Amino acid sequence: MAGVRSLQWLNLTRHGESTGNLAYQAVHGTDAEEAGITERDADIPLTDTGRAQAATLGRRLAALPAAERPTHVVASPYLRALDTAKIALAQTPYAGDLTLRVDERLRDREQGALQGLTARGIERRFPEEAARLKQLGKFYYRPPGGESWADLALRLRSFYRDLEADAPGGRVLVVTHDAIIVMTRYLVEDLTEKDIMEIERQPIANASLTRWRGDGSELQAVCYNDASHLSGIGAPTP
Repeated sequence: MAGVRSLQWLNLTRHGESTGNLAYQAVHGTDAEEAGITERDADIPLTDTGRAQAATLGRRLAALPAAERPTHVVASPYLRALDTAKIALAQTPYAGDLTLRVDERLRDREQGALQGLTARGIERRFPEEAARLKQLGKFYYRPPGGESWADLALRLRSFYRDLEADAPGGRVLVVTHDAIIVMTRYLVEDLTEKDIMEIERQPIANASLTRWRGDGSELQAVCYNDASHLSGIGAPTP
């Protein structure tokens, strides 16, 4: 993908477990129409497990060889991602050499009128939207007031173009959300709609690590959704 070719390393991680993740887990498989989340999406905090996951991620980052350590860190402005970045960096010996930047283009996908609803809730309250989703498919469907997965690609193309200009030849850590990680893979690896919707079926683990290494002309995949450092500290959550 044009916009990241000059990077030495591109590392992406999902935020640690949040109270929102637990809320959706609690109603999964029930007849509930809402997840019961009271905060706006931007203000959903980490759980204690999420904070522990972030610290463990930080220790993995600290163990990276010097030639692979991040030179630039950018995070979503949402609380759960920003706190994950701060907690993780605090575990590294090089945190004082880094400036944590925030970029709103890394925020989670906007759900619009469907925010906080379960699949059952959407079917009951917005049956016409459930039908439209089925017709258009997940990749191109845009909820009222929200974003499609294709919309994420548009803002991420802009983000990565700016990133290459700001950090040519850099080693970048991006702390963000599952949908952003999935769509970054779509862009970097030039995947199709079919490819990425199949990949998306596997949940991105909280505080997992996805990495690409640059060879001067393109990025090569190193690992995807790697949570080996989190053994025993929480399972992947939707």
